[in-house]
Amino acid sequence: MNEASAALLQVEHLHRSYDRGSVLALSDVSFSANSGEVVALTGPSGCGKSTLLSLISLLDRPDAGRVLFRGADISTMRKPHLFRARHVGFVFQFHHMIPSMTLRENIEAPMLALDIPKSTRLPRSQELLAQMGLEHRADFLPAKVSGGERQRAAVARALVNRPELVLADEPTGNLDSHNSARVVELLTEHAHLQGALVLIATHNPDIAAQADRHITLCDGRVIHTTP
Repeated sequence: MNEASAALLQVEHLHRSYDRGSVLALSDVSFSANSGEVVALTGPSGCGKSTLLSLISLLDRPDAGRVLFRGADISTMRKPHLFRARHVGFVFQFHHMIPSMTLRENIEAPMLALDIPKSTRLPRSQELLAQMGLEHRADFLPAKVSGGERQRAAVARALVNRPELVLADEPTGNLDSHNSARVVELLTEHAHLQGALVLIATHNPDIAAQADRHITLCDGRVIHTTP
């Protein structure tokens, strides 16, 4: 079996522009990535990292090219929200917790999208709260916990449905070094222990150094990849 056929994710010749083509975000971007990998997407601000994650997650559509997941073209999928709910976890620079919901309720929210019963939701959220060191904060609102705790809860929310693909866009941008290291550790554990693919867009060289592979973008193009 060759590398392409074994890849969980294949990105083929993606192009994306805005403002009727006057702003080029991505140009002929191609790469593949496998289950069990942590891949760092690096490059200067405005190089296309966030746009690439949006296309992979089907939050946006390419002008040309395609995204394959387990060999199937998902670029034109008619119900992308179902694909995201079943297969994708998101971690953002800002935690995006729902302020009126407790940490436990926020973590369980993606399970509600799949109509998972409470009898399954509760033990899964308890498991993740323990893993994140947040058991004592389960019933706190986001405003009542620290930034590091909110971001760990956001990681738990991203992992709650055991996604095969985790997309993290500057997930440690607002954290101190201790909490940054913990977030990266949790994402790496998910990749290596659960066999998931984790893509982390980051400016932080220390975080990039912990990844299994690097993909570097500049001006919307891939300029370097590591094997």
